[in-house]
Amino acid sequence: MKRLIALDMLRGYALVCIMLDHMPISALRWFTLANFSIFDAAELFVLLSGFLVGMVWLSVETKQGRRAAQWRFGRRAFEVWRALVFGGMLMALVSAGLLALEMDHTAIWHQYAIWVLENPIGFFGVLASMWLQPNLLDVLAVYVILLASVPFLVPLMLRYPVGFAAGSFVLWCFAPVLNAFVPNHRLGGLLFNPFGWQMLFFSGIAMGLFRKQVMPVLMQYRRLLTVLSTGMFLFGTAIIIGAKIGEPALAFRDALRLIYGGEIGKWDLDGTRYMAIMGASWLVAVPLAGIMERMAASRLGVALQQIGRGGLFSFLACVLLSVLGDAFQMNPLDQGILRRMAVDVWAMVALWWVSALWLTYGAPWQMSVRFRRETKA
Repeated sequence: MKRLIALDMLRGYALVCIMLDHMPISALRWFTLANFSIFDAAELFVLLSGFLVGMVWLSVETKQGRRAAQWRFGRRAFEVWRALVFGGMLMALVSAGLLALEMDHTAIWHQYAIWVLENPIGFFGVLASMWLQPNLLDVLAVYVILLASVPFLVPLMLRYPVGFAAGSFVLWCFAPVLNAFVPNHRLGGLLFNPFGWQMLFFSGIAMGLFRKQVMPVLMQYRRLLTVLSTGMFLFGTAIIIGAKIGEPALAFRDALRLIYGGEIGKWDLDGTRYMAIMGASWLVAVPLAGIMERMAASRLGVALQQIGRGGLFSFLACVLLSVLGDAFQMNPLDQGILRRMAVDVWAMVALWWVSALWLTYGAPWQMSVRFRRETKA
């Protein structure tokens, strides 16, 4: 399977945005994706992950058969679950260490630090059962559920693509009602509603699975789709800009609200957000494809590629760095913008550095095993 460097770059950009967005007084968080689009890095991450799942499934099934593809993604779901549990424990311990050093932080709930020290087995249990989804890691909980469904649902998608799309849409329509029945520490179900977010995830999978068959057909209507996609993206951008302007743009905001009908919720995946990111995906893949390839080949693009290719390791690194960065920016509270910007740059460079090390040497425990083998040899 040929790697798409622009895809890796966008995954890396999504992780940088997630990190900065969760540092409340970050100087650079005003330049992340959420500031100029109605969707944010979470939607970008889920859509790109789905696209990658579709591409990998097609490659594995073609070469090794369907059972191999099913086994691969069943194992991947377990790996993400393991990362959720390990990351939750580590994040709570880091929080406890920061509090012991009297370094306040707001990126995560301080209660985690208390729980992990007073009742570590109980805290491990609520993480392992996914009864608790710690903030910053809560998107992994829905990702575990979606990945666990891949071995069973992708074969159905391949056999009945139209029926599957219809079923996915119906499930999305009833997402808030269905989510309320999910056992969980939150009232109303998981924060990231799996019944809503599945539509975006499986849309990405469909792109990865059927792009060779569908793209020649869609390219016949390239201009029309480009105009529609631009309109969908700019409509979402107009909503965001109107909200940032505030009272002076009240008439403009009211006019837009007549179209989209009220609040645009993230957690159930509002249709406006879905349409905006689907429009953006067409723009990136077709009219802006050449620009994206050139950006991915630049020095900054290569660094973002390395972050994107780091996968789960890069995600956990971005979460932990956001907690550390938040603590550094909060202590002292009166620090200026230049110091906060320096922390932002440090966090981004650190994320790139650890991702590059991961790609080069693997995990620390893998490095130690390799070192012992080389020593014995």
